Amino acid sequence: MNRRKFLWGASTLTLLAGLPARVLAAIAPGYPRLLEGPMIGASTTSGFTVWSRASGTFGVAVEYASDRTFSDAKTTPITQASEADDHVTQIPIGGLKPDTTYYYRIKTDGIADRNQPIPFKTRTAPAGKRPIRIAFGSCARVQIDQHQPVWDAIAAMEPDLFLWLGDNIYADSDAEAAFTDNYARQRAVSSLQPLLRSVPQLATWDDHDFGYNDSDGANPVKPMTLKLFKRWWANPSAGTADTPGTFFRHSFGPIDIFMLDGRYHRDSPNAPDGPAKTMLGAGQKAWLKRELKASKAVFKLLVSGTGWSKAERPGDSWAMYLDERNELLDFIRDNEVSGCLGISGDVHMGEANCVPWSEKGGYDFYDLVSSGLAQLLSPKFIDQAPEVRLRAPWVGSANFGVLDFSFAPEPKVEMTVHNVIGSPVWDPVVVKGADLVNGRSSWKTAIDPKEMKRRDRVGAGGSYYGVEK
Repeated sequence: MNRRKFLWGASTLTLLAGLPARVLAAIAPGYPRLLEGPMIGASTTSGFTVWSRASGTFGVAVEYASDRTFSDAKTTPITQASEADDHVTQIPIGGLKPDTTYYYRIKTDGIADRNQPIPFKTRTAPAGKRPIRIAFGSCARVQIDQHQPVWDAIAAMEPDLFLWLGDNIYADSDAEAAFTDNYARQRAVSSLQPLLRSVPQLATWDDHDFGYNDSDGANPVKPMTLKLFKRWWANPSAGTADTPGTFFRHSFGPIDIFMLDGRYHRDSPNAPDGPAKTMLGAGQKAWLKRELKASKAVFKLLVSGTGWSKAERPGDSWAMYLDERNELLDFIRDNEVSGCLGISGDVHMGEANCVPWSEKGGYDFYDLVSSGLAQLLSPKFIDQAPEVRLRAPWVGSANFGVLDFSFAPEPKVEMTVHNVIGSPVWDPVVVKGADLVNGRSSWKTAIDPKEMKRRDRVGAGGSYYGVEK
């Protein structure tokens, strides 16, 4: 029996030796393939970017078509996956139609991946003012939850775009291998795959994917962590020529998204607050002011890894950088930049807060908070006091944020947090475009009556979470 098995194996090897190299590669266990991906990165009205990581030093190309049978297929030029970039490629596809579904598949060394026989599909960004759904979240700790069922709920919501707000991995290290390993582990979560392959993904970072917990601009390995961030995310850009970082501006329909970097240039949160203390750094702040002033978008979404309210003191959010935050809100007011609202993460709960800048001649600045996607929830934060708390904090499960933008008959956005199975945890906060202009106060119509009652109780000298009557 052993001799027959040996002879069969030898005969098989002889037969295989006569086959063309391409055929051998397609049937061999170690044939060229993807280790992670594909993932859709930045999407525009005329194209999208495909991120992937190959199993070796191979040429990678994307075949794409508007017809699911690939009757009109085209193939991108080959991009070489190199050891220097850990075999990651980011392949842009252009010349496409806006708001159109395209089918695509990856070829590695000219071979279609046999582990991914069915083509994937994605959609280019809209050119007009149709409804747009943006989902977002933060704090995906694969060490806590390797299954992460929240991604099933997010995919079922069919967002047009997904934003990662930081703590996308928990490396908590100064070793490059730790970051690479954690990126690979998170990127390979099975429930995440349908979303990555179909919905454009944009990202910024926070402390755990920048360095150690609560790390700031003094992080000695930040050039390395920035290099890896840019490798593992297919954002449209990162920083400027003279200011490094993860920040960028991206237009998606009538919405301008300002992804901010709150780590690379930040002063220690424990330093005394004042006009010189910064989270953004001078270069990024000048960029943000310039881009906000130039934007003609109906809505301008300011994306921060940490919360915009004054609640988290002590901590490492904007609450510890109020002078700079207020400077930005004053700039928005003084330059009549309409349509600004914020989203953030970090705090391991869902929140809907507001900074009532209408009291200072501007307009109310809303902040929808979602955390975490796969992380232990933290009820210890629910007793914090933001300027205005619009909804009771959510600490019941993993969660994600949803922004539903519509533009007819008038521009508005519905903002809510959804739980791990996709149910909204409270009624949406509805904000009209007309609310986001100087002199307009809107938070009193947006606040939940129970939260107003609690706010009034505090104003009368009582406890925020006192006994309800």
